[in-house]
Amino acid sequence: MSKNTVSKRTVHCLAFEPKHLNDALALSRQAQWPHRLEDWSLTLALSRGLVAVDAGAPEGAQVVGTVLMTPYGEDAATINMVIVDEGWRGQGLGRRLMDEAMDLAGDRPLRLVATTDGLPLYEKLGFREVGTVLQHQGEGGRALFAKEDVAPAGKYDRAAIAALDRQAFGADRSHLLERFAEVGSFTLLRRNGATVGFAALRDFGRGQVIGPVVAPDADGAKALIGPIIAANPGKFLRVDTTADTGLGPWLADCGLRHVGGGIAMRRPAPTASVAPSAPAAVAAVSTFALASQALG
Repeated sequence: MSKNTVSKRTVHCLAFEPKHLNDALALSRQAQWPHRLEDWSLTLALSRGLVAVDAGAPEGAQVVGTVLMTPYGEDAATINMVIVDEGWRGQGLGRRLMDEAMDLAGDRPLRLVATTDGLPLYEKLGFREVGTVLQHQGEGGRALFAKEDVAPAGKYDRAAIAALDRQAFGADRSHLLERFAEVGSFTLLRRNGATVGFAALRDFGRGQVIGPVVAPDADGAKALIGPIIAANPGKFLRVDTTADTGLGPWLADCGLRHVGGGIAMRRPAPTASVAPSAPAAVAAVSTFALASQALG
């Protein structure tokens, strides 16, 4: 489809509904993203969004663009799943979808993970680079880590998990964590009898993704991630970490090679302290692996 052809037609932005999921899946496959229909469905269930529909397409109404806004209370939101059909690129549709998504977000501070191609648009919209996301993937089976007190989480641990995640992320993601508990599992890290970290594992894309991972330090993160890698020999695993965690070389040593990533951006740019300070009696924790590049 040539740009001259599409420029003569008009697209309409409509609310993203479950009936659009199959078309959205086709777009993500065109973009060579690994998402399954189940991955789209989960993200949509946590989000609000829009589809751009070309009502004048020869084959009938056709979804040619998507965007989702995932809110975490009033404290933050991520903009994600921004895809424009390759035949419509360069027509301003990406900007239009972003404007609509930011309207949905209202006054919430925004986060996203950008590709190099998308960076100029996001900078024009006021987003600023805050870090680098590193995607690691490979087969489980080997991991080097110091053993600590780690154990499967139960339903009565969910409040502690949500509290740790809020401290690390800076917003309440209880609804996301509850959904992850329905489709996956959590592992806890305890020190001196207190729960100080956790890791989630769930199906995603070609296999499984480990994240979010929250811990007080890199050793704690390795103690959470390592047993998951070791317990899944031959299974495809993915971890999205950030460069500042320092986990990249260790993940590569565990067989999860660096295969790409993105640019972490926020709007407005954060001040020196993004997350609220922890009470003196509570050890500070950080996010060592994202829930996903879409969900933060």
